[in-house]
Amino acid sequence: MQVIKTKINKNTQQYKDNHAGMMKLVEKLQKHLTDSRFEGKDKHIDRARQRGKLLARERIELLLDPDSPFLELLPLAGMNRKGGFGTGGTNVSGIGIVSGKLCMINSNVGTRKGGSVDYHTAFKAARINEITLENRLPSINLVESGGANLPDQAKIFNYGGASFRDITQRSELGIPTISVVFGNATAGGAYIPGMSDYAIFQKEKAKVFLAGPPLVKMATNEEVDDESLGGAEMHSRVSGVSDYLAEDEYDGIRLAREIMETISVASPHLLPEGTIEEPLYDTEEILGVVSHDVKIPFDARELIMRVVDGSRFSEFKPEYGKSMVTGWTNIHGYPVGIIANNGVIFSEDANKGTQFIQLCNKNDIPLIFMQNTTGYMVGKKYEEGGIIKNGAKLINAVSNSKVPAITLMIGASYGAGNYGMNGRSYNPRFLFTYPNHKIGVMGAEQLAGVMEIVQRASAKSLGQEFDEKKMAAAKMMLMAEAESKSSAWYSSSELWDDGVIDPRETRNCLGFALAVLYSQPIKGSDSFGVFRM
Repeated sequence: MQVIKTKINKNTQQYKDNHAGMMKLVEKLQKHLTDSRFEGKDKHIDRARQRGKLLARERIELLLDPDSPFLELLPLAGMNRKGGFGTGGTNVSGIGIVSGKLCMINSNVGTRKGGSVDYHTAFKAARINEITLENRLPSINLVESGGANLPDQAKIFNYGGASFRDITQRSELGIPTISVVFGNATAGGAYIPGMSDYAIFQKEKAKVFLAGPPLVKMATNEEVDDESLGGAEMHSRVSGVSDYLAEDEYDGIRLAREIMETISVASPHLLPEGTIEEPLYDTEEILGVVSHDVKIPFDARELIMRVVDGSRFSEFKPEYGKSMVTGWTNIHGYPVGIIANNGVIFSEDANKGTQFIQLCNKNDIPLIFMQNTTGYMVGKKYEEGGIIKNGAKLINAVSNSKVPAITLMIGASYGAGNYGMNGRSYNPRFLFTYPNHKIGVMGAEQLAGVMEIVQRASAKSLGQEFDEKKMAAAKMMLMAEAESKSSAWYSSSELWDDGVIDPRETRNCLGFALAVLYSQPIKGSDSFGVFRM
């Protein structure tokens, strides 16, 4: 593959402005991620320490293989929700390596609202289950939860039961779940270990029952203590709900690692061999390359060359459809096809992207979509040129592509461009976002401008005087709301992505995600819908 050369001059004002602007956004990201790592008030943490308990993230650290990576997912879920449990909810989730095997890990934050499940935590768990199934990952649950947050029960009850279904369906497919119970697992939460393939209960600490002593007293008038009702020793020796009785937390984690050693997983589809070339350019430069303001264009090739192995990129159709960049490369030794935007999508770009997706499917190569587009080009000339049918071809190809895909939001994602570039509704295996990202039907200014044009036309048709002051105020309000709800922070809070990442971590993030994709067989498709010619 050819090495691609940079055209960036780091001494230009644009580069310096981009770097400064992106640094501010990255600092904001770090603040939000710090908030997501909050594990409860000091008094709750102190109480846990007095009881000899580890915190949720400490349990994950002990579970993982030493010095191995951990890809945390959806850390900003629920960030903007009033009345919720805060950034990230009450569950820490991500993919790591345990006993040499890729695993999905879920750890309840028992020191934050007792590990109870609020609205966004429930939907975060649902997305984690999707990722687990799609990538056929064994999962390990580190359980300490008070169950559903009762004020949210009307919103999550009907959906919450799907998590139990998901565990059993994965089990039927030979994708095991291990649950280690360190504390309460009450009511519906009792079914998490109950439906797992392997259940480990901590002695004197695990309390697993469908109804606690007070509810049992109310329902049956039976008086019983929580240990005899649902303690670890009872479940290990009498009910059989527990498979292993752990002496303490460390022993429970040891047992989980031991079980993972015995679990059979498919051999990876591909393991990179030989020396992996680093990019020729410093990843720090990404902050100066990628525009902090999505209104300012930049060349996606400048990002690609700072992410891929040896800055080598075999570009496909470089002279045709120049607003879309397509080509083949490797990231951490894994072959991949990249589709990236350089702005608006014209008919030529859509046709080029469609053909490229077909080629990747023919050759069983995964795809990475790098989104930075204002959408499909509009206007009389472009409608006559078939922008609808050509745009539809790209959406058709994305919809029916069978090779796994990762989507990275590196700038704007407006209109149907989001669909043609494999947005959330097209089920990419992973979707990550840069902190400069904007998403919506259109930009805030365009949205306000369209509203003004429509209302002016309406007033004229009705013979009414147009209220300029009222319109100015309405435009400001609409733009402010559209701007806030199109941000990366809102997007991640609403689980439209799997995490906002520091652009400098792009290579590592994509490399880890590709390792997950390549852990299973990759097979493309010869079958697509009817392409309107």
